[in-house]
Amino acid sequence: MGVLPRSFYGRNTKTVARRLLGKYLIRKIGSRKLIGKIVETEAYFQDDPASHSFKGKTERSAPMFEDPGHAYVYFIYGNHYCLNAVTEKFGKAGAVLIRALEPVKGIRSATNGPGKLTKALKIDKVFNRADLTRGSLVIAEGDKERYNIVSAKRIGISKASSRLYRFYLKGNEYVSKM
Repeated sequence: MGVLPRSFYGRNTKTVARRLLGKYLIRKIGSRKLIGKIVETEAYFQDDPASHSFKGKTERSAPMFEDPGHAYVYFIYGNHYCLNAVTEKFGKAGAVLIRALEPVKGIRSATNGPGKLTKALKIDKVFNRADLTRGSLVIAEGDKERYNIVSAKRIGISKASSRLYRFYLKGNEYVSKM
């Protein structure tokens, strides 16, 4: 499983969101590895009213404007962290929310939602701006299986909710429940 290069992330956010499906999110904790297959994502763009970057660069959204291939981790609802992969080129905001994982190795709790997967993999604010191409949190190539990908409305947002920027593997039992 080769780690995805920075060039993988440095392109259109919607493309990256689709192409992340089937890839492996790997969290190293000491000598242990927690591995999950990415089965659901959502794309967020700079000109997207649902994106943290919509009103420009702020302290919170700054990572979305930085180099692709880094993590953007934020806290929501007073109890959940969300993990995103920064996309596009430096200066143009874009990020893909990792919504759900299929456990592959070492994961013993639910991963069918962005808050659940960060809890299961022990991902918190410390990983904001982490380099996803090296270190203790990376995304690696998946299997070569061809998937039936569904495009759907994003979950849990009120603005631009009709846009089909949510992607998931059809029939996968680990996809978020609506």
